[in-house]
Amino acid sequence: MQSEPAIRVVVCLPTFRRPDHLALTLASLERQTAAFPFAVVVVDNDAERAEGAALTRDVLANGPLTGEALVEPRQGHCHAVNTVFGFARSRYPAAEHFVMLDDDEIAEPGWLASIVKTAERSGADLVGGPVLRVFEGAPVPPRRFQIHPVFLSLAGETGPVPVIYGSGNFLVRRRVFEGLDSADFDLLFNFMGGGDMEFFRRCRQAGFSFYWDSAAIVYETVPAARMQDRWLMRRSLHIGAINHTADLKHADGPLARAALLGKALAVLPLGLWRGAVALVRTREPLVASHPVLVAFGRFLAAFGFRPAAYKASPAPAASPAH
Repeated sequence: MQSEPAIRVVVCLPTFRRPDHLALTLASLERQTAAFPFAVVVVDNDAERAEGAALTRDVLANGPLTGEALVEPRQGHCHAVNTVFGFARSRYPAAEHFVMLDDDEIAEPGWLASIVKTAERSGADLVGGPVLRVFEGAPVPPRRFQIHPVFLSLAGETGPVPVIYGSGNFLVRRRVFEGLDSADFDLLFNFMGGGDMEFFRRCRQAGFSFYWDSAAIVYETVPAARMQDRWLMRRSLHIGAINHTADLKHADGPLARAALLGKALAVLPLGLWRGAVALVRTREPLVASHPVLVAFGRFLAAFGFRPAAYKASPAPAASPAH
């Protein structure tokens, strides 16, 4: 076991009812080539069954990884993320870097070494990396899924960027949590999704720097249930609603809120134009529907529509334990 004062990097991994894939995620962490010691903290958001926590404890007891597993009974992605970051910071007080990974992802062996090296070399406060999709049961999925914006990873050369998107593969320094008025993901986005995007927005407003590491690659497994036109169309609507909700939270005063209503109306024809361009470019109606539905989702949100990408289920009330 590594001595706790030596731990300066913590991999933070929220999980919810994916024990089979969590085992693959943890196995990919066992294969990391990083020369420095690191810990793994897993937060299971399913207090009723807690299969992820049990699996993690078994892996930690019988393998090379160092870390902790605990349960967060308050359901919702933001609760799980806030608990994993908060526990990791208090449990490993010497840790400087906190790296988020999802339970449906598999990290390349050099992933952790690369993203930490990039952070230390650049001095950036937050570093993101590519999330490449692997489609379950479909090595070569239909083209409309391969090129759909929802399934495409951000791309680009390693270097500074204005902001990053998505919590599935990013590093954040301790000083970011210490420098924000609130270090938590906002519970407004707990079941809607988008808490990561809003968190990054606050980081940028606070003056923290962002960087991209093209070599810090993870692979996200896309389940067959998401390879459906209907699921993707709903997701496009959700993205638009999330964008409006985040903008509304940061709108300062009635004039700014009124401007957002105008924006929600203005993006409708813009979304139609972008959809037409996408249809000509891709010849894929599903891909072309994305900008249209994002615009419509923003419009609906301006009039009170709030989608729930995640739903709570009954769980016993208890305090987090590990």
